[in-house]
Amino acid sequence: MDLLNTLLDKGLRRELPTRDEALAVLATSDDELLDVVAAAGKVRRQWFGRRVKLNYLVNLKSGLCPEDCSYCSQRLGSKAEILKYTWLKPDQASEAAAAGLAGGAKRVCLVASGRGPTDRDVDRVSDTIKAIKDQNEGVEVCACLGLLSDGQAERLRDAGADAYNHNLNTSEGTYGDITTTHTYADRVATVQKAHAAGLSACSGLIAGMGESDEDLVDVVYALRALDPDSVPVNFLIPFEGTPLAKEWNLTPQRCLRILAMVRFVCPDVEVRIAGGREVHLRTMQPLALHLANSIFLGDYLTSEGQAGQADLDMIADAGFEVEGTGEVTLPEHRVTAHAGCGSHTDTDADAGAGCGSHGGGGCGPCGPTAQEEAPKELVQEAARGSEARTDLVSVRRRGAGTDLAPNA
Repeated sequence: MDLLNTLLDKGLRRELPTRDEALAVLATSDDELLDVVAAAGKVRRQWFGRRVKLNYLVNLKSGLCPEDCSYCSQRLGSKAEILKYTWLKPDQASEAAAAGLAGGAKRVCLVASGRGPTDRDVDRVSDTIKAIKDQNEGVEVCACLGLLSDGQAERLRDAGADAYNHNLNTSEGTYGDITTTHTYADRVATVQKAHAAGLSACSGLIAGMGESDEDLVDVVYALRALDPDSVPVNFLIPFEGTPLAKEWNLTPQRCLRILAMVRFVCPDVEVRIAGGREVHLRTMQPLALHLANSIFLGDYLTSEGQAGQADLDMIADAGFEVEGTGEVTLPEHRVTAHAGCGSHTDTDADAGAGCGSHGGGGCGPCGPTAQEEAPKELVQEAARGSEARTDLVSVRRRGAGTDLAPNA
């Protein structure tokens, strides 16, 4: 296809595709899907080889959120039967992190539900960061605490944080349809605060809310303009008890097209498959490794992922390798550029917990509410075989906040 040859050439040169080209990727047929994956896979291998970075989530505070993000199991008014607990102590969080690090993760993502941290909360998280770093040499830590006030990003940096996650989640045009308690501009401002403080910025999206192809392209182009080091791609987990519980719009094929589009638009950025990969990609997860170079190991914030060992087996069986602690994730030109301008650390950004799993302070609104009519494109996609797979949605009952061993 001329389209894929053009996109491959642009990806290898780090050149921005046109909007029409990005939309065309989402409109490709199933017969063309393997060609799309192959072209985007060449771009991924150019900048990241066959390495897969493993990240591990620690949910520091679960539920009890005053925000009304329609997709979130921790939202105000959520009837989802998730774990609810207040702040973990630093030693508890460090113990939870150790399980993921032992399983091969090189970055720990510390997430807390809520609008944003108080200064006391920043102190708590700072103590937790220090505890984790004192016990684990070389570990990277990403914080995901919601909207930041002036000076808080600098305090997290001084405590040892490497990155900060705050997702845009959806296009500016549809943002107000999903939440009333904060704005798209609030989220952009927090990503900019992380940049300015010298933290590696991470910001991504959630697909599957009923958004149009145009909305998906809008948010990915907005992310490219913000220039985060990492872009987590979440696929909506339709939790029972949330307004979007009936939004089963995704097929494995559509998920792969979305990941390919993100890779073409953000060729040299860490692309992470985040929440919902097991639910929507299912047996096609290994193909997604040809597009993304990063995943979460084990469980998410409020839902369970596949077994940690299954993740490791999948990576090895697909011909990829786990990225080592001493390896730098980002391509050299990004590390050099960020070191020169002082706006980032030399590590990659993390899709933190909001970071790409639903229900953290860093997860933001995305897509129309469940009561709105799904766009025509997604109605057609659903008619091609998408179905509600509630059997694949398991509420997390182990790990942080419980007495049971974590999944790592």
